[in-house]
Amino acid sequence: MLEALQYEFMRNALAAAVLASVICGIMGTIVVSKKLVSMAGGVAHAAYGGIGMALYLGFSPQLGAIGFALASSLFMAWTTLRMASRADTVISIIWAVGMATGVIFSDLTPGYGADLMSYLFGSILMVAKEDILYMAILSLALCAFVPLFYGHLLAYSYDEDYARTRGVPVDVLHFTVIVLVSFSVVLTIRIVGLILVIALLSIPPYIAEKFCRSLAGMMATSFLLSMFFSVSGLAAAYTFDLTSGAAIIIIAAIGYLAAEVYLKFRKKPKGA
Repeated sequence: MLEALQYEFMRNALAAAVLASVICGIMGTIVVSKKLVSMAGGVAHAAYGGIGMALYLGFSPQLGAIGFALASSLFMAWTTLRMASRADTVISIIWAVGMATGVIFSDLTPGYGADLMSYLFGSILMVAKEDILYMAILSLALCAFVPLFYGHLLAYSYDEDYARTRGVPVDVLHFTVIVLVSFSVVLTIRIVGLILVIALLSIPPYIAEKFCRSLAGMMATSFLLSMFFSVSGLAAAYTFDLTSGAAIIIIAAIGYLAAEVYLKFRKKPKGA
């Protein structure tokens, strides 16, 4: 792996893996704590519709993905606040329509199969410097956002009713979080792909949740786990000529299983 770093594309991939770990460590923690995993999935699949439309119309797929993701996420955020009992249904509809839109526009766009496949399954080894710049900006924004509003985020993540009684602007914070989730999903898609992005956002925080007692500790542990899974998956992909996104998620899944086994045996009473 070290000898591979002589190549610029590997250095770019490593930088993207580290930045994606920052994003997933912070936003993944909030997504898991607030049980927003299905919403993040809806955003990811809606983004695919924007990618397909952008390729068909001839403009940047990144802009198309962001546009669709933002529009769908804001609508889902409004739905979860105003029609909570119907939120799952609305998210499922957006999930399906986003994918269907992407597929239809990909059918209408000749010669772009490879581009669409890279968004479906990820292409960390082909990540551009522009993508790294966007990820760095989002990472810095998140690192500034969390300390500034940590108390609000803590109350919002674990007890929304209590947060309201403490004067936390829950509705504004909810929309802000969902917008940040949208950007996180769109940028992380370039690393592991649309199909696997939710796993990278949820597996490290889910493991961290079992060992941490604070939101900040969960974010830090999620970041370290995500970075370990990403770098290990990148190394495995390079060594064994595998699809990088899939390798990252398989290693993350192994980490999840290892954590579950460890906790099971740790809690097992002596002599059992």
